[in-house]
Amino acid sequence: MKKSIFVITLLISLMPLLGLLTGCGQVPLTGRKQMIIVSDADMLALGDQQYKEILSKSQINQDQNKYQMVVRVGNRITGAVDSFLKQNGLSDYTAGYKWEFNLIQDDNTVNAFCLPGGKIAVYSGIIPVAKNDTGLAVVMSHEIAHALAKHGAERLSQVLLVQYGGASLSDALKQQPAETQKYMMLAFGIGTNVGVLLPYNRLQEKEADRIGLAIMARAGYDPHEALSFWERMEKLESGAPPEFLSTHPATTERIKEIQAEIPEAMKYYKQVK
Repeated sequence: MKKSIFVITLLISLMPLLGLLTGCGQVPLTGRKQMIIVSDADMLALGDQQYKEILSKSQINQDQNKYQMVVRVGNRITGAVDSFLKQNGLSDYTAGYKWEFNLIQDDNTVNAFCLPGGKIAVYSGIIPVAKNDTGLAVVMSHEIAHALAKHGAERLSQVLLVQYGGASLSDALKQQPAETQKYMMLAFGIGTNVGVLLPYNRLQEKEADRIGLAIMARAGYDPHEALSFWERMEKLESGAPPEFLSTHPATTERIKEIQAEIPEAMKYYKQVK
């Protein structure tokens, strides 16, 4: 497992350079070129498979008020995503996506994720930090942005390129099924054990911040709340940092970068107000 994490971490650090060498995709909104050699069909199937596995090992929160909050915010954000893509002639970008929301009962886990295909889960531990719908919109829009930007496919493509010489996913699974399975989960940011997450690289995190702000703004949530949310998260660093901070570093510099992105997001916010 340690070897797998080391390899993925190395690939993450090399991703910006490899992306310059080969561009096979383009991220919506930012326009960044990506190297992706994994099919959308494979990613959708893998996302659905991994999501079901995680839910089968988790306790689903039965608090209807909190669950409805997740669904309410999720529907507004994904509606804004679908609208943005349609207006920009990119409706096929999320073809095959079936948005799904779940609230996992784990008050000790301050986290959330979105897998390919729009499979979203929020851990109950992040609800008190989010405080309200707008705070939760910051979290969910950021995670949805990772899926929208196909960061998981980008990372898995790096694995196939470096570890298997550019072999297809099916060939890699035939050659080394167990090892490839580990790499697939790590590419999604999820380890072999539920709750073990691997951070995205700085470029992808910054990209998810920017796209996430635009998404929440188009959904009618004030993007300024992102500053308050990350400031609350940053205060948690004084004790034992929650997992969300290990995978989504909330540094002072990052908050400054988010502040610099808010004027762009406000253009979308004003359009819906």
